[in-house]
Amino acid sequence: MPADSPTDCSPANSGATCNPSRPAANLFARALTLAAVIIVLDQASKWLILQVVMQPPRVIEITGFFNLVLTFNTGVSFGLFGNDSPWGPWLLSGLAVAIVIGLLIWLRQQTHLLPALAIGLIVGGALGNVIDRMHQPGVVDFLDFHVAGWHWPAFNIADSAITIGVALLLYDGFFPGRGFQGDLSKGASKGKK
Repeated sequence: MPADSPTDCSPANSGATCNPSRPAANLFARALTLAAVIIVLDQASKWLILQVVMQPPRVIEITGFFNLVLTFNTGVSFGLFGNDSPWGPWLLSGLAVAIVIGLLIWLRQQTHLLPALAIGLIVGGALGNVIDRMHQPGVVDFLDFHVAGWHWPAFNIADSAITIGVALLLYDGFFPGRGFQGDLSKGASKGKK
């Protein structure tokens, strides 16, 4: 970080010029990078499933509780609200994009690492599934966990990222300050002088 734009805006550094938005911008960039990584991993895994693994489509037993399958989810997470309406993909994609915009606005205000990364996971997962809705018959789901004949609805990497992101936001809400270190609104992180 350049010496002419310190981020330590604490009273001890009151004589210096400070730039408190710099850490938030860094956090925003980190979350967007995480979102991009999720999108790439999600789309690469779906391409691999569609073009290589599921040729022809079938159930591939990996363990006694996990299979690879191929399904196209026309609903939301875990098949909720699925339908065959031609407007369904557009409505669900529009809703997802509106939620992503809201999350990005919220992300710009974040000064803590954990909620920022959680938002990055959710944004990446949501956009990964929107991409599917625009060029597939539905969201490509292929991870199938089951116990004693009961199967959890098939899901994908994007769904996993969304679930983990929501869980991290809940954790941060119930146990504030117990997540990753870093209230970045107070300046440079520990260890830097």
